[in-house]
Amino acid sequence: MDSSGGSPSASEGPDRPVADGPPLSVAEQEEYERLRKAAGVRHRRLRYSAASVLMLLVFLLAPLAVIAAWVDSEVSDTDRYVQTVAPIATEPSVQNTVTDRLTKRVVDNVDVAAFTTAIGRTLQREGAPPRVVQGAEALTGPLTSALDSAVHDIVHKVVASDQFAEVWDDANRRAHAAVVKVLTGEGGSAVQAGDDSIDLNLGTVVDNVKQKLVDDGFDQASKIPDVDKTITLFETDKLNEAQDAMRLLNVIGVWLPVVVLALAALAIWSAPAHRVALMATAIGVGVMMIVLLVGLAVMRQVYLDSVPTTALPQDTAADIYDIFLRFLKNSTVTVLVIAVITALAAYLYGPGRGARWVRRAAAGGTGATGRSMARRGLRTGATGRWLGAHSKWTTGIAIAGGAFALVLWNYPTAGVVALVLGVVVLVLALLGILAAASGPAEHQAVGERPVIRPG
Repeated sequence: MDSSGGSPSASEGPDRPVADGPPLSVAEQEEYERLRKAAGVRHRRLRYSAASVLMLLVFLLAPLAVIAAWVDSEVSDTDRYVQTVAPIATEPSVQNTVTDRLTKRVVDNVDVAAFTTAIGRTLQREGAPPRVVQGAEALTGPLTSALDSAVHDIVHKVVASDQFAEVWDDANRRAHAAVVKVLTGEGGSAVQAGDDSIDLNLGTVVDNVKQKLVDDGFDQASKIPDVDKTITLFETDKLNEAQDAMRLLNVIGVWLPVVVLALAALAIWSAPAHRVALMATAIGVGVMMIVLLVGLAVMRQVYLDSVPTTALPQDTAADIYDIFLRFLKNSTVTVLVIAVITALAAYLYGPGRGARWVRRAAAGGTGATGRSMARRGLRTGATGRWLGAHSKWTTGIAIAGGAFALVLWNYPTAGVVALVLGVVVLVLALLGILAAASGPAEHQAVGERPVIRPG
């Protein structure tokens, strides 16, 4: 109270500063209110600006974070790398290319023309008619074709056998540094990077093919030179530039996803409207994942256009590209699905008409089920009342548990995300039903609580 014993001074009110002097006049009060509102507007604008800048960084870095995480997994996880490259050995187009290349190298080491010429000279010395001599020399084409067909069948049996796939997997598991060679240009193993190409070192497979051919009577197969034990898988003049980018992504692969998540959390926290910021961030990240998928499709075509058909058939090059990048595409789709679910959840927590209808329908369904259980004697009593009183906490714990499960899951796919989402929704529904089944004294209030509450 003031010194005169009257009511508290207006200057001590919650919206006015405490002053030792006389109360503010009407004009001073209006000026104070104007300045206070202006300061509030500037504060909100500053928060919106900070959140906008942070969101922009998140949007720009999100695709790089997905790619960096993929590169890091390929470099650091042997099992993951073997899973990535294993299908290459069983892809029919790759097997056909390897078979054709090895067959050509074997047949090229057999001088069929010299052989038929020698036969013709021998027949000529023995006095054979000229027609017979000319017929012997004309056998060059048919003999070459027959040799090519026979060698091709033998090589294809070896390449299409389980032995080829086993040797391929074993070579990559024993020499996991191959991925470093492919992605960063360092190290060496069954997959090697040349100046403008990525080559498959057949090694043991070629030796087995040579021995099989020799055993079947093709002695010339033993003359396949060691330098020909490689088959080009990728050939492009942009390999060096790609490796430079991959080296950088390999260095930041562990930290960039964490940085992006931290920036996203900071953007949502700094925004005046947290729910709207969460929805905007999720939508932006989802759009960037779509951009990344489009970019991978464009890069696929650019790669195919840069590969000479003499070096690698188009279908083989396309299959190798799709196999090698399939986990990156899967990760991108997974992040896209998570972004869509997050944006949808943020919307359902809002004041929109559709969101309110969904919450009422969910609350009505769980409430009706719980009350029906209570009428049949399946009452949850104090436990149900506690769940009803702490619905926000239980809902948050269920959602946080689902998010934690995704964090702990190694390389979650879109299907895994859908599974976790289904479990979380089921848990929320069960909590709502248990709360509504507390008994006659509480069932009505508890049964009407929404399973999803606005934040």
